[in-house]
Amino acid sequence: MSHNQWTARIQDASDRLDGIVDNTPLIYSSHFSHDTGNAVYFKTENFQKTGAFKLRGAYNRMAQIADDERGTGVVTASAGNHAQGVALAASILGIQATVVMPVATPLIKINATKSYGATVILHGDTYDDAYQHALSYQAATGTTFIHPFDDLEVISGQGTIGKEIIEALPELDILLVPVGGGGLVSGIATYVKTINPTCKVYGVEPEGALSMKRSIEMGKVTRLETVSTVADGVAVKQVGSLTLELARDYVDGIITVSDYDIMDAFLMLIEKHKMVVENAGALSVAALKKLDVKDKIIVSVLSGGNIDVVTVSAMINKGLARRGRIFCFSVDLPDTPGQLLNISQVLADLKANVIKLDHNQFMNFDRFSHVQLQVTVETNGHEHIKAIVDTLKTAGYEVKQVY
Repeated sequence: MSHNQWTARIQDASDRLDGIVDNTPLIYSSHFSHDTGNAVYFKTENFQKTGAFKLRGAYNRMAQIADDERGTGVVTASAGNHAQGVALAASILGIQATVVMPVATPLIKINATKSYGATVILHGDTYDDAYQHALSYQAATGTTFIHPFDDLEVISGQGTIGKEIIEALPELDILLVPVGGGGLVSGIATYVKTINPTCKVYGVEPEGALSMKRSIEMGKVTRLETVSTVADGVAVKQVGSLTLELARDYVDGIITVSDYDIMDAFLMLIEKHKMVVENAGALSVAALKKLDVKDKIIVSVLSGGNIDVVTVSAMINKGLARRGRIFCFSVDLPDTPGQLLNISQVLADLKANVIKLDHNQFMNFDRFSHVQLQVTVETNGHEHIKAIVDTLKTAGYEVKQVY
């Protein structure tokens, strides 16, 4: 397909989505701009209807289903956000939707999908398991399958994000886009590179799910044996053939980030921007530190904000421990009066605030006359932790860090 055909197709999608989706804000980040030496903006699809970009592609595809086919309904597979996009699009269009989701899908995404009127089937451990089940369901029922990413109209719908970014910021230098199956990055890249060929478009993948990077390197769609990442929204073993083709033609490269990079980006978005973004959505922010550039105009696409509070709590606690703001340690104490007071005095003198304390006579099996004390304290960083450990060691205690 030629450049002009692509831009026309995405323009058609934009017209179709007018009044259905929001043109989400492009927010300037003073913190990340100062931190990186660039002008950094966020395309906030976490504020989109359903909390993610997926409504764009789902509605654009489903709005073009022939009238005589709508009665049989649609079926799809999704780790969460595409499910909600299909469900809401179906509700708007008056089509019955069935969504197959992995068993481990966060409850917030399952309930949100049901709230739009869709039927939810939980099947399999991963998206790919759910996908195969959805194909079997489609074959048995004759419903229309709505692919989450490897579909021309779905990709075109996602490409409207690129159109909105370029219209708001035509001088853009670098665009960072999360990658799961590749529909988002391929749709955005085809439009942006056509309108502004000098703009660099990079996909961002977690180290535990490098399906696009591996496929590009191998020159063909390559299925990963396993995926493991905190970014459940992009935990895809295999990208699409169409998205791979477009990525090879229009995407300038794939940046990889670790789960710790994602966690740090997640926490910084909360602290500095008061925004809760799901882990997959934070990929493009995590990638900022991987760029060796200065004085560039950069947009990170925040692809979604659907994250359950249990995961938020876990991310915050792990992030605090990694930053040295929470320290949990254990020490063995002689089973004599006054030992707990000694530890408490050290912590008080060093201004470490005790969060939790477990003084257990029955947990030390190695030394019969000793008890195990496990303490969790609030700290001011790794230097503060080192001071606590050093002081306790000087006092004769052997400290074991728990986290």
